[in-house]
Amino acid sequence: MLYRLASFSALTLLLCSDSSIIAGDWPQWRGPNRDAISEETGLLKSWPADGPPLAWKVSGVGEGYSSVSIVNGKIYTLGDLEDGSYLIALNEADGSEVWKTKIGLAGGHKGYPGTRSTPTFDGGQLFALNQYADFVCVDANSGDLVWKVNLNDDFNGKMMSGWKYSESALVDGNRVVITPGGKDGTVVALDRTTGKQLWRTTEWTDAAGYSSVIIATIEGTRQYIQLTGNSVAGIDPESGKVLWVAERQGKTAVIPTPVVDGNVVFVTSGYGVGCNAFRITKNGDSWNTEELYANKGIANHHGGVVLLDGHVFGSTNGAFKCLELATGELAYEGRSVGKGATVYADGHLVLRAEKGPVALIKATSKGLEEVSRFDQPDRSKRNAWAHPVIANGKLYLRDQDILLCYDLSAK
Repeated sequence: MLYRLASFSALTLLLCSDSSIIAGDWPQWRGPNRDAISEETGLLKSWPADGPPLAWKVSGVGEGYSSVSIVNGKIYTLGDLEDGSYLIALNEADGSEVWKTKIGLAGGHKGYPGTRSTPTFDGGQLFALNQYADFVCVDANSGDLVWKVNLNDDFNGKMMSGWKYSESALVDGNRVVITPGGKDGTVVALDRTTGKQLWRTTEWTDAAGYSSVIIATIEGTRQYIQLTGNSVAGIDPESGKVLWVAERQGKTAVIPTPVVDGNVVFVTSGYGVGCNAFRITKNGDSWNTEELYANKGIANHHGGVVLLDGHVFGSTNGAFKCLELATGELAYEGRSVGKGATVYADGHLVLRAEKGPVALIKATSKGLEEVSRFDQPDRSKRNAWAHPVIANGKLYLRDQDILLCYDLSAK
């Protein structure tokens, strides 16, 4: 059932207010461009043994693996509290709570309860998906619910496996794009003001994986790209027409977000699958896909990869690897702090291992150069799967109920 809780006039005012995003903000999953790249400079080039200065630490953000979005002085995240899953807003300055809004039930997969996705900010609104397929739009200032749908109940959604929904929604103009999966269509676009369906990919019916949609321009055509357990596809944003599909079989859980360089789409996943690159071309109205390679050079389970200067960086089990995108050949592999999530800023990669340590690595394809590392304090007993975020000179590490903020600005 669709819940709508705001009038058109109220939404018009909402979309016209609080919509500016500061240059250093991080408004969505993997940052402004969904590529895990920060444009910030003037950051510390090395860290003390116990890490960068800790600006603040707070608890109360709930159970789960969600990362954070940061816009206009506020931090947004999802977490399970005692009575349900919540969308939570904090002050960027000190981590104090601004508001919290219950959006559904708590819990999830046995052994791995809690929320998984990251809220998306756009035009004064927040869009968030919890593990039980509850998808909401709220007022970013107040936390008031604007509308709510459920990907299972309202869109007959289907996952590739039982780990619960983990996608972070894409907002593009008047469209909110999300992946219910299933026989009625893999991807759906909703009207951001009402939550009503605009289109659905009825000719592409894969079950949903755990990856998130990105925007890319290939052969001069702007398109959405999504990865599932069976394929990767390009979609026309206006109509929802599937432009091309490349078959690519994953196993168990397909999680990392695709990366695109020109007309080459690179995808990777774990469970022994590895990585694939596809060249996408257009001849008249016809689209073609060519697999450039399929290997196990990078088999990223989760934690994602970063594309820099024609090279892909990311972890594979306990190794940290760099792969040349054009050829699929490894530039290097080495040991760092272990399997984890990667983000880039100011000439360095930050690798946050699932077991806790955090490393600062030079972003070079010449060889692994780890500059610094530290052990995150107050570690929970669960894997640290929440991706690190770098915004406005700070490094944010979410570990279940705790959020830590480190000062990365060079003095």
